[in-house]
Amino acid sequence: MNSTTSSTAEAPVKEPRSILGEEPAAPADTGLRANRRGALRGLGFGTIGAVYVWLGMVAVFAVWIPDLWLDQATVTTLMSDYAVTALAALSLVVVLAARLFDLSIGATMSLGGVVAGHMLATTSLPPALCAAAGVIVGALVGLANALAVVWLRLESLIATLGTGAIVAAMAVALSGDKVLTERMSGDFNLIAIGEIAGVNVAFLYVIVLMILMGLVLEQTAGGRRLYATGYNTEAARLMGVRVNRVKVVAFMVSGALAGFAGVILAARLQAAAPDAGAHYLIPAFSAAFLGATQFRHGRFNPWGAVLAVLVIGTGSLGLALAGGPTWAPDVFSGLILIIAVAITVAERGPRRAGAS
Repeated sequence: MNSTTSSTAEAPVKEPRSILGEEPAAPADTGLRANRRGALRGLGFGTIGAVYVWLGMVAVFAVWIPDLWLDQATVTTLMSDYAVTALAALSLVVVLAARLFDLSIGATMSLGGVVAGHMLATTSLPPALCAAAGVIVGALVGLANALAVVWLRLESLIATLGTGAIVAAMAVALSGDKVLTERMSGDFNLIAIGEIAGVNVAFLYVIVLMILMGLVLEQTAGGRRLYATGYNTEAARLMGVRVNRVKVVAFMVSGALAGFAGVILAARLQAAAPDAGAHYLIPAFSAAFLGATQFRHGRFNPWGAVLAVLVIGTGSLGLALAGGPTWAPDVFSGLILIIAVAITVAERGPRRAGAS
């Protein structure tokens, strides 16, 4: 009797199970610790490093050139000058997410501005309709890119390089190789330089598009199909995704956004030049690739692209205000592009290898 009682007392006590045979739930503090660790990872340098770099640059220029940097005019200039770069970068996010390239966005921007300027000069249509024409032409350029890539089966890098050359020639022909300025002031100019609650309207376009694109890409079936196409085209096709349709839509959206960026550029400058958009190609790619290293780890996203534009704009504007050489901003953008592409490839590579 005693031995039985002793063995029973010494037997290990098992944790109770639920009636479904499951282990009891983990203590609440364990979940809190996991959430805290997740939040800390989300705020880590590997996730939002560009935020810390940007804040560091702001602090450096504030100490270096306080009289020029700590001025409301500097903030206004940053928002207005780099809104066009942000729009160009957002146009690239769509195609890059589908693992496509669009080297024609610079020429598309030029053509969009020239079309709007040409209609302003030759018709009596309202400025808003002339601006809309520039956006529509951009979408048509995107359709031409899609035809070359989807139906002719050309590599997007080569196809868009060729269409970009054709589009650039069209901009020169339509403008007569001249800068168009007629009816560019007044209401058309307000499309880009107007203010709402003290905020530049062009920058508000960027914020609205960033939010809309983020919601579509991350919260809708269409966005998931786009990312699936870019992650693994063949696997997406086997899953029932109509990848060709996805590519067509991606190119057309990219072209429309590039055309819109060109219209905003022309409205801001009060002039439509046939080569105005060419200068935005490298900064836009730099921002798109740097943005892919932020928030979503190797996935092209609008949030990161706009943040990257702030980094590029802060560095370029700060160097200019500090009296740096005129070529410094181009060197800065080029370095950002090289570093960002290297980081993006390094982040996407292991993920693909693990998925295969």
